[in-house]
Amino acid sequence: MNPEILLECRQVRMAFGGVLALNHTDLSVYRGEILGLVGPNGSGKTTLINVISGQYRPTGGQIRFQGADVTGARPNHLAHLGIARTYQIPRPFHSFTVLDNVAMAWMFGRRGHSREEARRRAHETLAFVGLAEKGHLAVDQLTLHERKFLELARALALEPQLLLLDEVLAGLNPAEVEMGLELIRQLHRQGITLVFVEHNVGAVARLSHRLAVLNYGETIAVGPPEAVLQDPAVVAAYLGEEYAAS
Repeated sequence: MNPEILLECRQVRMAFGGVLALNHTDLSVYRGEILGLVGPNGSGKTTLINVISGQYRPTGGQIRFQGADVTGARPNHLAHLGIARTYQIPRPFHSFTVLDNVAMAWMFGRRGHSREEARRRAHETLAFVGLAEKGHLAVDQLTLHERKFLELARALALEPQLLLLDEVLAGLNPAEVEMGLELIRQLHRQGITLVFVEHNVGAVARLSHRLAVLNYGETIAVGPPEAVLQDPAVVAAYLGEEYAAS
């Protein structure tokens, strides 16, 4: 049986003036998978996440989610459909506590909850990401890895079907990376489909069912990690000959 396509990007273009960040990019995400999205700096990874999540309106092409055309849809509409994302640089509400940052997402997410129910669910979500004891703190009192995991908790409060993780492990030490990888595994076991953008190729390869590689805004390889990482085009554009020889 063929896997179900949850998200499909068809010939997506994104131009900023004369700069073409995405150049007829094609990408399919299957329901229930972890798709690793990698590529050199400036290859278009974050731009693609921004287009899928509605932060940017593409200048060409089509995006379909669960079979429906969502090209150019606003972020709040996409969030209610079931698409959530994290940001490379966390974007919490600095005037709220850690708990209320997550509760706000529960209140205004896909289904909406009362303040009391949202705070109860926020406690559970913080416990899941390892921040159970931090709910009363101001956001500025958190470490980098705690802010990253708060960002993840806020995305989870939207009850997504598709979660776009934009460098959620960047800047973390090896122990924190392992914590992050285990959280992602648990999310996958809960039935969430994930697109995982990361520079740590080893971490992505360990976790992903498939890898997609972008270069200059174009998809140059898609497939099982072990095959993609040996693809000559990927080695030349991204990994380098040192990787191929290792």
